[in-house]
Amino acid sequence: MAAAPHRPRVMMLPFAAQGHVMPLMELSHRLVEHGFEVVFVNTDFNHARILATMAGATPAGGIHLVSFPDGMDPDGDRTDIGKVLDGLPAAMLGGLEETIRSRDIRWVVADVSMSFALELVHTVGVRVALFSTYSAATFALRMQLPRMLEDGILDETGNVRRNERVQLDSKMPAIDASKLPWTSLGKSPESRRAMIQSTLTTNPTLSLAETIVCNTFQEVESVALARLPVPAVAIGPLEAPKSVSSAAAAGHFWAQDEACLRWLDAQAPGSVVYVAFGSLTVFDAERLQELADGLALTGRPFLWVVRPNFADGVGERWLDGFRRRVGEGRGLVVGWAPQQRVLAHPSVACFVTHCGWNSTMEGVRHGVPFLCWPYFADQFLNQSYICDLWGVGLKVCADADERGVVTKEEIRDKVARLLGDEAIKARTVALKSAACASVADGGSSHQDLLKLVNLLREK
Repeated sequence: MAAAPHRPRVMMLPFAAQGHVMPLMELSHRLVEHGFEVVFVNTDFNHARILATMAGATPAGGIHLVSFPDGMDPDGDRTDIGKVLDGLPAAMLGGLEETIRSRDIRWVVADVSMSFALELVHTVGVRVALFSTYSAATFALRMQLPRMLEDGILDETGNVRRNERVQLDSKMPAIDASKLPWTSLGKSPESRRAMIQSTLTTNPTLSLAETIVCNTFQEVESVALARLPVPAVAIGPLEAPKSVSSAAAAGHFWAQDEACLRWLDAQAPGSVVYVAFGSLTVFDAERLQELADGLALTGRPFLWVVRPNFADGVGERWLDGFRRRVGEGRGLVVGWAPQQRVLAHPSVACFVTHCGWNSTMEGVRHGVPFLCWPYFADQFLNQSYICDLWGVGLKVCADADERGVVTKEEIRDKVARLLGDEAIKARTVALKSAACASVADGGSSHQDLLKLVNLLREK
Protein backbone atom coordinates (compact mmCIF):
# COMPACT_ATOMS: atom_id res chain seq x y z
CA MET A 1 0.00 0.00 0.00
CA ALA A 2 1.34 3.42 -0.94
CA ALA A 3 2.20 5.77 1.92
CA ALA A 4 -0.15 8.68 2.52
CA PRO A 5 1.16 11.86 0.90
CA HIS A 6 3.00 14.19 3.26
CA ARG A 7 0.88 17.10 4.41
CA PRO A 8 2.82 20.37 4.35
CA ARG A 9 3.30 21.74 7.86
CA VAL A 10 3.00 25.41 8.81
CA MET A 11 3.64 27.11 12.15
CA MET A 12 1.24 29.87 13.25
CA LEU A 13 2.66 32.47 15.63
CA PRO A 14 0.16 35.03 16.96
CA PHE A 15 0.85 37.79 19.45
CA ALA A 16 -0.46 36.90 22.92
CA ALA A 17 -3.87 38.63 22.76
CA GLN A 18 -7.36 37.40 21.89
CA GLY A 19 -7.71 39.68 18.87
CA HIS A 20 -4.49 38.27 17.43
CA VAL A 21 -5.08 34.60 18.19
CA MET A 22 -8.54 34.42 16.61
CA PRO A 23 -7.79 35.54 13.02
CA LEU A 24 -4.71 33.32 12.85
CA MET A 25 -6.84 30.42 14.08
CA GLU A 26 -9.42 31.20 11.40
CA LEU A 27 -6.66 31.15 8.78
CA SER A 28 -5.43 27.86 10.25
CA HIS A 29 -8.81 26.27 9.58
CA ARG A 30 -8.67 27.53 6.00
CA LEU A 31 -5.24 25.97 5.52
CA VAL A 32 -6.35 22.65 7.01
CA GLU A 33 -9.15 22.60 4.43
CA HIS A 34 -6.40 22.86 1.78
CA GLY A 35 -4.45 19.90 3.14
CA PHE A 36 -2.02 21.51 5.60
CA GLU A 37 -1.08 20.59 9.14
CA VAL A 38 -0.80 23.57 11.48
CA VAL A 39 1.39 23.86 14.56
CA PHE A 40 -0.31 26.68 16.48
CA VAL A 41 1.82 28.49 19.07
CA ASN A 42 0.48 30.27 22.13
CA THR A 43 2.12 31.48 25.31
CA ASP A 44 1.83 29.08 28.24
CA PHE A 45 -0.52 31.53 29.96
CA ASN A 46 -2.94 31.78 27.04
CA HIS A 47 -2.61 28.08 26.20
CA ALA A 48 -3.97 27.23 29.67
CA ARG A 49 -6.87 29.64 29.20
CA ILE A 50 -7.76 28.14 25.83
CA LEU A 51 -7.63 24.57 27.12
CA ALA A 52 -9.91 25.54 30.01
CA THR A 53 -12.39 27.06 27.58
CA MET A 54 -12.30 23.95 25.39
CA ALA A 55 -13.38 21.88 28.43
CA GLY A 56 -11.84 18.64 27.23
CA ALA A 57 -12.62 19.04 23.52
CA THR A 58 -9.81 18.48 21.05
CA PRO A 59 -8.80 20.97 18.37
CA ALA A 60 -10.13 20.46 14.87
CA GLY A 61 -8.16 17.84 12.95
CA GLY A 62 -4.89 19.08 11.53
CA ILE A 63 -4.29 21.75 14.19
CA HIS A 64 -1.74 20.99 16.94
CA LEU A 65 -1.50 23.34 19.93
CA VAL A 66 1.91 24.04 21.47
CA SER A 67 3.06 26.72 23.90
CA PHE A 68 6.12 28.51 25.26
CA PRO A 69 6.77 30.91 28.17
CA ASP A 70 6.12 34.62 27.67
CA GLY A 71 9.00 35.80 29.88
CA MET A 72 6.71 37.35 32.51
CA ASP A 73 6.22 36.52 36.17
CA PRO A 74 3.06 34.54 36.96
CA ASP A 75 1.34 37.67 38.29
CA GLY A 76 2.69 39.98 35.54
CA ASP A 77 0.33 42.47 33.85
CA ARG A 78 -0.37 40.81 30.52
CA THR A 79 -2.64 43.65 29.45
CA ASP A 80 0.45 45.89 29.18
CA ILE A 81 1.22 45.23 25.53
CA GLY A 82 4.59 46.96 25.63
CA LYS A 83 5.83 44.80 28.50
CA VAL A 84 4.58 41.60 26.90
CA LEU A 85 6.25 42.41 23.58
CA ASP A 86 9.51 43.27 25.26
CA GLY A 87 9.94 39.83 26.82
CA LEU A 88 8.70 37.54 24.06
CA PRO A 89 11.80 37.23 21.82
CA ALA A 90 14.13 35.99 24.56
CA ALA A 91 11.44 33.74 26.04
CA MET A 92 10.32 32.08 22.80
CA LEU A 93 13.02 32.02 20.12
CA GLY A 94 14.90 28.99 21.45
CA GLY A 95 11.76 26.88 21.70
CA LEU A 96 10.57 28.00 18.27
CA GLU A 97 13.88 26.97 16.68
CA GLU A 98 13.76 23.54 18.31
CA THR A 99 10.13 22.97 17.27
CA ILE A 100 10.79 24.01 13.68
CA ARG A 101 13.71 21.60 13.41
CA SER A 102 12.03 18.66 15.16
CA ARG A 103 8.76 18.96 13.24
CA ASP A 104 10.30 19.71 9.83
CA ILE A 105 8.47 23.01 9.45
CA ARG A 106 9.33 25.00 6.34
CA TRP A 107 6.99 27.97 6.80
CA VAL A 108 6.04 30.25 9.70
CA VAL A 109 3.06 32.58 9.46
CA ALA A 110 3.95 35.16 12.10
CA ASP A 111 1.86 38.01 13.45
CA VAL A 112 3.46 41.31 12.45
CA SER A 113 3.70 42.08 16.17
CA MET A 114 5.91 38.96 16.41
CA SER A 115 8.21 40.04 13.60
CA PHE A 116 11.23 38.99 15.69
CA ALA A 117 10.37 35.62 14.09
CA LEU A 118 12.16 36.91 10.98
CA GLU A 119 15.38 36.01 12.83
CA LEU A 120 14.41 32.38 12.18
CA VAL A 121 15.05 32.93 8.46
CA HIS A 122 18.78 33.06 9.29
CA THR A 123 18.95 30.60 12.18
CA VAL A 124 16.89 27.68 10.86
CA GLY A 125 16.30 28.57 7.22
CA VAL A 126 12.53 28.74 7.55
CA ARG A 127 10.45 30.96 5.27
CA VAL A 128 8.20 33.56 6.90
CA ALA A 129 4.91 35.13 5.88
CA LEU A 130 3.78 38.00 8.09
CA PHE A 131 0.13 38.26 9.14
CA SER A 132 -1.38 41.68 9.80
CA THR A 133 -4.07 41.65 12.48
CA TYR A 134 -4.75 45.29 11.72
CA SER A 135 -5.77 47.06 8.53
CA ALA A 136 -3.43 47.57 5.60
CA ALA A 137 -3.82 51.31 6.28
CA THR A 138 -2.47 50.87 9.81
CA PHE A 139 0.42 48.81 8.43
CA ALA A 140 1.21 51.56 5.92
CA LEU A 141 1.08 54.10 8.76
CA ARG A 142 3.53 51.94 10.73
CA MET A 143 6.02 52.24 7.88
CA GLN A 144 5.75 56.05 8.13
CA LEU A 145 6.60 56.17 11.85
CA PRO A 146 10.28 57.17 11.30
CA ARG A 147 9.20 60.12 9.18
CA MET A 148 6.59 61.21 11.74
CA LEU A 149 9.33 61.26 14.37
CA GLU A 150 11.67 63.20 12.08
CA ASP A 151 8.92 65.70 11.27
CA GLY A 152 8.24 66.28 14.97
CA ILE A 153 4.65 64.98 14.95
CA LEU A 154 5.49 62.49 17.73
CA ASP A 155 8.44 62.05 20.04
CA GLU A 156 10.01 58.71 20.93
CA THR A 157 7.75 58.26 23.95
CA GLY A 158 4.54 58.64 21.92
CA ASN A 159 3.85 62.23 23.00
CA VAL A 160 2.25 64.46 20.35
CA ARG A 161 4.43 67.42 19.43
CA ARG A 162 2.41 68.68 16.45
CA ASN A 163 -1.25 67.72 16.45
CA GLU A 164 -2.11 67.63 12.78
CA ARG A 165 -4.32 65.45 10.63
CA VAL A 166 -2.41 62.49 9.15
CA GLN A 167 -3.59 60.93 5.88
CA LEU A 168 -1.36 59.01 3.48
CA ASP A 169 -3.78 59.08 0.53
CA SER A 170 -7.23 60.50 -0.19
CA LYS A 171 -8.57 56.94 -0.46
CA MET A 172 -7.18 56.00 2.95
CA PRO A 173 -8.50 57.01 6.39
CA ALA A 174 -7.33 60.18 8.11
CA ILE A 175 -6.51 60.45 11.80
CA ASP A 176 -5.50 63.16 14.25
CA ALA A 177 -1.93 62.78 15.48
CA SER A 178 -3.30 62.56 19.03
CA LYS A 179 -5.07 59.31 18.03
CA LEU A 180 -2.12 57.58 16.37
CA PRO A 181 -1.59 54.04 17.72
CA TRP A 182 1.68 54.87 19.47
CA THR A 183 0.08 57.51 21.70
CA SER A 184 -2.01 54.93 23.58
CA LEU A 185 -0.22 51.57 23.31
CA GLY A 186 1.54 50.69 26.53
CA LYS A 187 0.61 51.75 30.05
CA SER A 188 3.60 54.00 30.75
CA PRO A 189 6.01 56.28 28.88
CA GLU A 190 8.67 53.57 29.16
CA SER A 191 6.34 50.98 27.66
CA ARG A 192 5.39 53.27 24.77
CA ARG A 193 9.07 54.09 24.15
CA ALA A 194 9.85 50.36 23.99
CA MET A 195 7.07 49.80 21.46
CA ILE A 196 8.21 52.68 19.27
CA GLN A 197 11.81 51.45 19.40
CA SER A 198 10.66 47.96 18.51
CA THR A 199 8.78 49.32 15.50
CA LEU A 200 11.78 51.35 14.36
CA THR A 201 14.07 48.34 14.75
CA THR A 202 11.84 45.82 13.01
CA ASN A 203 10.54 47.96 10.12
CA PRO A 204 13.74 47.49 8.06
CA THR A 205 13.61 43.71 8.61
CA LEU A 206 10.11 43.26 7.21
CA SER A 207 11.46 42.87 3.69
CA LEU A 208 12.73 39.45 4.77
CA ALA A 209 9.12 38.24 4.70
CA GLU A 210 7.94 36.44 1.59
CA THR A 211 4.53 38.08 1.74
CA ILE A 212 2.18 39.95 4.08
CA VAL A 213 -1.19 38.32 4.73
CA CYS A 214 -4.00 40.77 5.47
CA ASN A 215 -7.48 40.20 6.87
CA THR A 216 -9.00 42.70 4.46
CA PHE A 217 -10.15 42.81 0.84
CA GLN A 218 -8.99 44.61 -2.25
CA GLU A 219 -12.24 46.47 -2.83
CA VAL A 220 -11.75 48.58 0.32
CA GLU A 221 -7.96 48.69 0.76
CA SER A 222 -6.27 48.39 -2.64
CA VAL A 223 -4.43 51.71 -2.19
CA ALA A 224 -3.19 50.82 1.29
CA LEU A 225 -2.18 47.30 0.23
CA ALA A 226 -0.03 48.75 -2.54
CA ARG A 227 1.94 50.71 0.10
CA LEU A 228 3.12 47.68 2.06
CA PRO A 229 6.86 46.86 2.06
CA VAL A 230 6.50 43.46 0.34
CA PRO A 231 3.74 42.09 -1.94
CA ALA A 232 0.62 41.37 0.09
CA VAL A 233 -2.33 39.01 -0.17
CA ALA A 234 -5.74 40.14 1.07
CA ILE A 235 -7.77 37.12 2.20
CA GLY A 236 -10.52 38.69 4.30
CA PRO A 237 -12.93 39.08 5.80
CA LEU A 238 -11.91 35.88 7.58
CA GLU A 239 -14.61 33.80 9.22
CA ALA A 240 -14.64 30.77 11.49
CA PRO A 241 -15.75 27.66 9.58
CA LYS A 242 -19.35 26.72 10.30
CA SER A 243 -18.42 23.03 10.34
CA VAL A 244 -16.21 23.42 13.45
CA SER A 245 -17.77 23.58 16.91
CA SER A 246 -16.94 26.54 19.13
CA ALA A 247 -14.97 24.26 21.48
CA ALA A 248 -12.91 22.71 18.68
CA ALA A 249 -12.15 26.15 17.24
CA ALA A 250 -9.48 26.37 20.01
CA GLY A 251 -8.92 30.09 20.02
CA HIS A 252 -11.12 31.69 22.69
CA PHE A 253 -9.88 32.89 26.08
CA TRP A 254 -13.43 32.87 27.51
CA ALA A 255 -16.25 30.39 27.05
CA GLN A 256 -18.80 31.53 24.48
CA ASP A 257 -22.36 31.81 25.76
CA GLU A 258 -24.33 30.25 22.93
CA ALA A 259 -27.60 30.66 24.83
CA CYS A 260 -27.60 34.24 23.53
CA LEU A 261 -28.36 32.87 20.05
CA ARG A 262 -31.59 31.33 21.33
CA TRP A 263 -32.42 34.65 22.99
CA LEU A 264 -31.87 36.39 19.64
CA ASP A 265 -34.24 33.91 18.00
CA ALA A 266 -37.02 35.31 20.17
CA GLN A 267 -36.41 38.94 19.13
CA ALA A 268 -37.95 40.77 16.19
CA PRO A 269 -35.89 41.08 12.99
CA GLY A 270 -33.61 44.12 12.97
CA SER A 271 -34.41 45.09 16.56
CA VAL A 272 -31.40 44.22 18.76
CA VAL A 273 -28.53 46.54 19.70
CA TYR A 274 -25.41 44.36 20.00
CA VAL A 275 -22.70 45.78 22.27
CA ALA A 276 -19.18 44.33 22.50
CA PHE A 277 -15.84 46.01 23.16
CA GLY A 278 -13.36 43.24 22.44
CA SER A 279 -10.82 41.68 24.76
CA LEU A 280 -8.80 44.64 26.07
CA THR A 281 -11.13 47.64 26.53
CA VAL A 282 -11.68 48.55 30.20
CA PHE A 283 -14.42 50.87 31.47
CA ASP A 284 -14.54 52.60 34.82
CA ALA A 285 -17.68 52.51 36.97
CA GLU A 286 -19.03 55.86 35.74
CA ARG A 287 -18.69 55.02 32.05
CA LEU A 288 -20.17 51.59 32.64
CA GLN A 289 -23.21 53.09 34.39
CA GLU A 290 -23.80 55.60 31.58
CA LEU A 291 -23.58 52.82 29.00
CA ALA A 292 -26.01 50.64 30.94
CA ASP A 293 -28.47 53.51 31.37
CA GLY A 294 -28.09 54.48 27.71
CA LEU A 295 -28.95 50.97 26.55
CA ALA A 296 -32.04 50.99 28.75
CA LEU A 297 -33.05 54.39 27.33
CA THR A 298 -32.94 53.18 23.71
CA GLY A 299 -36.17 51.28 24.30
CA ARG A 300 -34.75 48.44 22.21
CA PRO A 301 -33.69 44.93 23.16
CA PHE A 302 -29.93 44.68 23.57
CA LEU A 303 -27.27 41.99 23.84
CA TRP A 304 -24.29 43.26 25.83
CA VAL A 305 -20.99 41.41 26.22
CA VAL A 306 -19.37 42.15 29.59
CA ARG A 307 -16.32 39.94 29.88
CA PRO A 308 -14.90 39.21 33.38
CA ASN A 309 -12.27 42.00 33.36
CA PHE A 310 -14.29 44.60 31.46
CA ALA A 311 -14.87 47.14 34.24
CA ASP A 312 -12.67 48.35 37.09
CA GLY A 313 -14.28 47.88 40.49
CA VAL A 314 -17.54 46.44 39.14
CA GLY A 315 -18.51 42.83 39.82
CA GLU A 316 -21.31 40.35 39.46
CA ARG A 317 -23.40 42.06 42.12
CA TRP A 318 -23.73 45.19 39.99
CA LEU A 319 -24.45 43.13 36.88
CA ASP A 320 -27.10 41.08 38.65
CA GLY A 321 -28.81 44.28 39.79
CA PHE A 322 -28.77 45.65 36.25
CA ARG A 323 -30.17 42.39 34.86
CA ARG A 324 -33.04 42.52 37.34
CA ARG A 325 -33.75 46.15 36.50
CA VAL A 326 -34.09 45.67 32.75
CA GLY A 327 -35.40 42.09 32.68
CA GLU A 328 -34.19 39.41 30.28
CA GLY A 329 -36.92 40.25 27.78
CA ARG A 330 -35.41 43.69 27.29
CA GLY A 331 -31.72 42.99 27.59
CA LEU A 332 -29.28 40.12 27.92
CA VAL A 333 -25.81 40.46 29.44
CA VAL A 334 -23.29 37.67 28.69
CA GLY A 335 -19.62 37.14 29.50
CA TRP A 336 -18.48 36.29 25.94
CA ALA A 337 -20.46 35.72 22.75
CA PRO A 338 -19.97 33.85 19.47
CA GLN A 339 -19.66 37.20 17.75
CA GLN A 340 -19.75 36.21 14.10
CA ARG A 341 -22.89 34.15 14.63
CA VAL A 342 -24.44 37.04 16.55
CA LEU A 343 -23.66 39.54 13.80
CA ALA A 344 -25.10 37.15 11.20
CA HIS A 345 -28.38 36.88 13.13
CA PRO A 346 -31.35 38.64 11.48
CA SER A 347 -32.45 40.12 14.82
CA VAL A 348 -29.34 42.31 15.13
CA ALA A 349 -29.88 45.93 14.10
CA CYS A 350 -26.53 47.56 14.87
CA PHE A 351 -23.14 46.99 16.48
CA VAL A 352 -21.83 49.21 19.30
CA THR A 353 -18.11 48.50 19.03
CA HIS A 354 -14.58 49.49 20.00
CA CYS A 355 -13.68 49.25 16.29
CA GLY A 356 -11.02 46.57 16.58
CA TRP A 357 -10.09 45.38 13.10
CA ASN A 358 -11.52 41.88 13.57
CA SER A 359 -14.84 43.34 14.72
CA THR A 360 -14.77 45.84 11.86
CA MET A 361 -14.32 43.13 9.24
CA GLU A 362 -16.97 40.92 10.90
CA GLY A 363 -19.50 43.76 10.97
CA VAL A 364 -18.77 44.58 7.33
CA ARG A 365 -19.13 40.96 6.24
CA HIS A 366 -22.50 40.61 7.95
CA GLY A 367 -23.89 43.99 6.90
CA VAL A 368 -24.40 45.53 10.34
CA PRO A 369 -24.12 49.34 10.80
CA PHE A 370 -21.69 50.53 13.46
CA LEU A 371 -21.85 52.86 16.43
CA CYS A 372 -18.15 53.53 16.98
CA TRP A 373 -16.57 53.84 20.41
CA PRO A 374 -12.79 53.37 19.94
CA TYR A 375 -10.53 52.86 22.92
CA PHE A 376 -6.87 52.73 21.81
CA ALA A 377 -4.28 51.60 19.23
CA ASP A 378 -5.56 51.28 15.64
CA GLN A 379 -9.22 51.61 16.60
CA PHE A 380 -9.45 55.35 15.82
CA LEU A 381 -8.13 54.76 12.30
CA ASN A 382 -10.68 51.98 11.83
CA GLN A 383 -13.39 54.39 12.97
CA SER A 384 -12.25 56.76 10.24
CA TYR A 385 -12.77 54.02 7.66
CA ILE A 386 -16.24 53.17 9.03
CA CYS A 387 -17.58 56.70 9.40
CA ASP A 388 -15.61 58.92 7.02
CA LEU A 389 -14.76 56.73 4.02
CA TRP A 390 -17.32 53.91 3.96
CA GLY A 391 -20.17 55.81 5.59
CA VAL A 392 -21.55 52.77 7.43
CA GLY A 393 -21.53 54.08 10.98
CA LEU A 394 -21.61 56.98 13.42
CA LYS A 395 -19.24 58.08 16.19
CA VAL A 396 -20.18 58.50 19.82
CA CYS A 397 -19.02 61.81 21.27
CA ALA A 398 -17.89 62.25 24.85
CA ASP A 399 -18.82 65.25 26.98
CA ALA A 400 -16.57 68.23 26.45
CA ASP A 401 -15.65 68.44 30.15
CA GLU A 402 -12.51 66.96 31.63
CA ARG A 403 -14.20 63.64 32.43
CA GLY A 404 -14.78 62.80 28.79
CA VAL A 405 -17.75 60.52 29.56
CA VAL A 406 -20.15 59.33 26.86
CA THR A 407 -23.56 60.09 28.38
CA LYS A 408 -26.64 57.90 28.36
CA GLU A 409 -28.46 60.53 26.28
CA GLU A 410 -25.70 60.45 23.66
CA ILE A 411 -25.99 56.67 23.43
CA ARG A 412 -29.78 56.80 23.15
CA ASP A 413 -29.73 59.55 20.51
CA LYS A 414 -26.97 58.04 18.37
CA VAL A 415 -28.62 54.60 18.29
CA ALA A 416 -31.88 56.22 17.15
CA ARG A 417 -30.08 58.31 14.52
CA LEU A 418 -28.05 55.36 13.24
CA LEU A 419 -31.06 53.09 12.84
CA GLY A 420 -33.13 55.82 11.22
CA ASP A 421 -30.54 56.65 8.55
CA GLU A 422 -31.56 54.95 5.30
CA ALA A 423 -28.40 56.08 3.48
CA ILE A 424 -26.22 54.32 6.05
CA LYS A 425 -28.34 51.18 5.68
CA ALA A 426 -27.95 51.23 1.91
CA ARG A 427 -24.16 51.69 2.10
CA THR A 428 -23.95 48.90 4.67
CA VAL A 429 -25.78 46.50 2.35
CA ALA A 430 -23.53 47.45 -0.57
CA LEU A 431 -20.37 46.97 1.49
CA LYS A 432 -21.61 43.58 2.69
CA SER A 433 -22.19 42.56 -0.91
CA ALA A 434 -18.63 43.53 -1.86
CA ALA A 435 -17.18 41.69 1.15
CA CYS A 436 -19.12 38.50 0.45
CA ALA A 437 -18.21 38.63 -3.24
CA SER A 438 -14.52 38.90 -2.34
CA VAL A 439 -14.50 35.62 -0.39
CA ALA A 440 -16.75 33.71 -2.80
CA ASP A 441 -15.22 31.45 -5.44
CA GLY A 442 -13.42 33.63 -7.97
CA GLY A 443 -13.50 36.72 -5.72
CA SER A 444 -10.39 38.75 -4.99
CA SER A 445 -9.86 37.34 -1.47
CA HIS A 446 -10.54 33.77 -2.59
CA GLN A 447 -7.95 34.14 -5.36
CA ASP A 448 -5.43 35.62 -2.91
CA LEU A 449 -6.05 32.73 -0.50
CA LEU A 450 -5.20 30.28 -3.28
CA LYS A 451 -2.03 32.29 -4.00
CA LEU A 452 -1.07 31.96 -0.35
CA VAL A 453 -1.83 28.23 -0.33
CA ASN A 454 0.40 27.69 -3.37
CA LEU A 455 3.19 29.76 -1.81
CA LEU A 456 3.07 27.81 1.45
CA ARG A 457 3.36 24.57 -0.49
CA GLU A 458 6.74 25.66 -1.82
CA LYS A 459 9.83 24.39 0.02
